[in-house]
Amino acid sequence: MDTTNEASKKASSSSSDNYSKSSTGGWNAVIILIFVEMAERFAFYGLTGNLITFLTNDLKETTFIAAKIVNTWVGVSFVFPLLGAFIADSYLGRFNTIIFSSAIYLLGMILLTVSVSAIPLESRKAVFFIALYILAIGEAGQTAIIQPFAVNQFQESSSSLQETRIAKGSFFNWCYFAAIIGHVSALSIVTYVQDNVGWATGFSILAAALAVAFAVFCCGMNKYRSQVPLGSPFTSLAQVLVAAARKWRASSTRHGRGVCYGGTIKDDLVVEPQYMTLSRTKRFRFLDKAMIIDDIDASRETRDPWRLCSLNQVEETKQALRLTPIWLTFLYNSVALAQLSTFFTKQATTMTRSITIGPHHFTIPPASLQCVTGLTIILIIPIYDRLFVRLAGKFTSITMLQRIGVGLFFSVLTMLAAALVETKRVKLASDYNLLDDSEAMLPIRVWWLLPQYILSGVSEAFGVVGLQHFLYDQLPEAKRSLGAAFCICNLGIGNFISSGIIYVVEVLSKRKWLGDNYLNRSRLDLFYFLLAGLGFLNLGLFVFVAKRYVYRNAPENNNDDSKP
Repeated sequence: MDTTNEASKKASSSSSDNYSKSSTGGWNAVIILIFVEMAERFAFYGLTGNLITFLTNDLKETTFIAAKIVNTWVGVSFVFPLLGAFIADSYLGRFNTIIFSSAIYLLGMILLTVSVSAIPLESRKAVFFIALYILAIGEAGQTAIIQPFAVNQFQESSSSLQETRIAKGSFFNWCYFAAIIGHVSALSIVTYVQDNVGWATGFSILAAALAVAFAVFCCGMNKYRSQVPLGSPFTSLAQVLVAAARKWRASSTRHGRGVCYGGTIKDDLVVEPQYMTLSRTKRFRFLDKAMIIDDIDASRETRDPWRLCSLNQVEETKQALRLTPIWLTFLYNSVALAQLSTFFTKQATTMTRSITIGPHHFTIPPASLQCVTGLTIILIIPIYDRLFVRLAGKFTSITMLQRIGVGLFFSVLTMLAAALVETKRVKLASDYNLLDDSEAMLPIRVWWLLPQYILSGVSEAFGVVGLQHFLYDQLPEAKRSLGAAFCICNLGIGNFISSGIIYVVEVLSKRKWLGDNYLNRSRLDLFYFLLAGLGFLNLGLFVFVAKRYVYRNAPENNNDDSKP
């Protein structure tokens, strides 16, 4: 029996069974999932946005140790979704995975609230970090699953294929738009409560939001189109790589008996299946060995998927590998975004943040400035989706790679703006003899930080949304669930890289740049200039890679294995 064909038939049957229900799926189901995504982002950013403040003020960590803790935890939270995607696709299914992970996420937030309200101070740190990583486990089954699950709610048919594609493209914009609303709401409301009322109350609000989202998701369960687990795309990728390695000496001309199209092997002949296959390509030709039928394969009644793969499997793996250079160059954007919730926030703590509105005096929480990034995204996405795309379409069109490139360019500008502002801030600290006073409020308004937050928002609106759309569009149909996981994983690895850069800079500068808890004495401006320089080099590399990238074609019914 051919496992690939069986999975395809299973997928087709499952899809047709689910999609035949006109009462399920569509925008009615998608709106519920967008709300769940918004609530999840509300909870996540309500925690991460001000986490460095809690670590330095309540747990007494140094600024740079706290920055590495935040980067590491965010990195883990964004890498774990790869595991969540694997479990959903292989065992539990997306709906069940969301249910279980939502419950874990909620329990983690409740434990986090208890740790800052009822746990004695001497045990608080241990319980707090346990709760943090329980939250990371909960993130694994939500962050990478909700988007693919929502996309599956759109019914694709030949008569409405173009409409469905437009709806999916619009979904990515509006899903991200809703997530940013959750982001901004958390940073404007929750951080104020954390700074002025208490951490327990702030975390309680986040737990309540997760509880409401969980209830809303469960109430809509009759509206969703679901599919049974069809097997993880990771398994298919691994099978191609293992099969190619096992037959690395095989040759289609000397040892081969043909190419496996996914059918059965009978009497030394390849029985070709009666369904659409991908065209054979020249890239990554070493992987072609995985589909060569040799004497061992021909002697078996059933195909060993870890020794012989179909042409479709091999070509799908090639398509996924083609995206790797783009994905790697985008890591810089994730490194730049990692500074938002760490060093940008600590910069704000040293600047004048008081404002007066009539008779009332108000102090802006440092983490709330991240709202500016979210508001920028909220402003840009509707303009881009409803105005720019339509106007540009009359003359030309902006490609997905161009959109990603714009995001990378603005991430470099973000680091330059941050470096220039930090240079001015440190100079003022020196002029007023405040270099060794970590609690001093410098005579510089916090509004000086607005350019770097705005530029970061522009970078995110173009880059992150562009990468999401690019991965979903360019991955083969059978592996599209990897798109959201790879995009989120990019953010996670970017945080790990940021922690690594901090460590390297500490060592090479002998702790003079980022070595102590006195931000005014450190050379954070040089750190930002370093990131900007790396960004320019990365942008050049991206342009080089993007110019050579060829967008994938639609599948063709072409089974000619004689093509080179």
